[in-house]
Amino acid sequence: MSKIVFPKDFIWGSATAAYQIEGAYNEDGKGESIWDRFSHTPGNVFEGHTGDVACDHYHRYEEDIQLMKELGIKSYRYSISWPRIFPDGKGKLNEKGLDFYKRLTNLLLESGITPAITLYHWDLPQKLQDIGGWTNRDVTDYFTEFSETIIRSLGDVVPMWFTINEPFIAAFLGHLFGIHAPGIKDMRTTLQVGHNLLLSHGKVLKLYRELNQKGQMGISLNLSYKYPASDDPADIAATNLSFGTVGRWFLDPLYKGQYPEDVLRYYENMKVSFSYPEEDMKLISQPMDFLAFNYYSSEFVKHDDEMGFTHIDPEPGKFEETEMNWLVYPQGLYDLIMYLDREYGKPNIIISENGAAYKDEINSNGRIEDVKRTKYLIDHLSHAHRAIQDGANLKGYYLWSLMDNFEWSFGYSKRFGIIYVDHETQKRIIKDSGYWYKETIANNGFDI
Repeated sequence: MSKIVFPKDFIWGSATAAYQIEGAYNEDGKGESIWDRFSHTPGNVFEGHTGDVACDHYHRYEEDIQLMKELGIKSYRYSISWPRIFPDGKGKLNEKGLDFYKRLTNLLLESGITPAITLYHWDLPQKLQDIGGWTNRDVTDYFTEFSETIIRSLGDVVPMWFTINEPFIAAFLGHLFGIHAPGIKDMRTTLQVGHNLLLSHGKVLKLYRELNQKGQMGISLNLSYKYPASDDPADIAATNLSFGTVGRWFLDPLYKGQYPEDVLRYYENMKVSFSYPEEDMKLISQPMDFLAFNYYSSEFVKHDDEMGFTHIDPEPGKFEETEMNWLVYPQGLYDLIMYLDREYGKPNIIISENGAAYKDEINSNGRIEDVKRTKYLIDHLSHAHRAIQDGANLKGYYLWSLMDNFEWSFGYSKRFGIIYVDHETQKRIIKDSGYWYKETIANNGFDI
């Protein structure tokens, strides 16, 4: 048996998102979000589930912070509900909404937990969607005004900020595939939304610098490592293109000030194009304090004559899958970190989400023995540690998720938490994986 030990200042955290846990969807002046509208529309979410109550965190945040304290969580990444602050997305401030986040943040600090705020985790105010949502450039300014309100209120006590969570998911799942809010299916709209999300990141980063804040700010992308299904040159080219549409499409503007040429050509061949003012890229490519990404799985890619690439399972049954039908592939985390280190100038890296959904059940002793999740965490953190040993600037890890919650279009059918939530009674139970994480944090590492 050997021991894995992380750097002394390594950040051990857990993460959630407002719509997935808060509930109180129409209380204390909160406005409607696109996820309120989307989940209340029949056929969009598994069995008609909504985030109306979710984990009732809005009323139970004190209990939840106590559980974080019990687990020894060092940092908590949570998002701010934009329509809770500005019910119409702009204009009149809802003080009650802001007060909730002040109370939450102050209690975290009193509990010895470092707050880390995500400014946008997909819950756009519906009133802004009504004027075009993220296709409307004015919304990037409204987002900057919303962000300024939060930064001025909490910037002196919150040291870590994430501007946008997973712009690819918000753009493509929400505007191309239509399986996330607002449920649109149009490629040109998708590319415009992705660009405006990056622009919003740039505007808020510039604002953060102008306000002379002492903390750190970055963006959180969803990334998976892509492997060719064979050594056929066509599969290798398809793999590069596949990562280009998800990864480089967002990474290159942030670090190189331009969209990747091969992906632009790919979209042009599909007769899809969009335009933007040249100066946008100066905002988008400002230096960040860190690059954050969410990693759950990797993908194997094969050439496809029609679409250019397709994802396949190269050896069905060889790799374990989570309840989301995602391959468990921890090697991909290492390969991804080293790729980012190599291609984008050795950035400071934060793993802002990593975890797995499994079918958790309470046993006769009242325990949740989620052995698979614990193994998933051990394997992924082992590869993260290897990346640190090999010179990557990996600074922290936020486990997804603190608790079982509303898993977007899957409703409450998938459980990602290290804390079990009975969605009928709201009872919380720490899973065995949670106790393992507690020990890992206390020891700054684990035995393998």
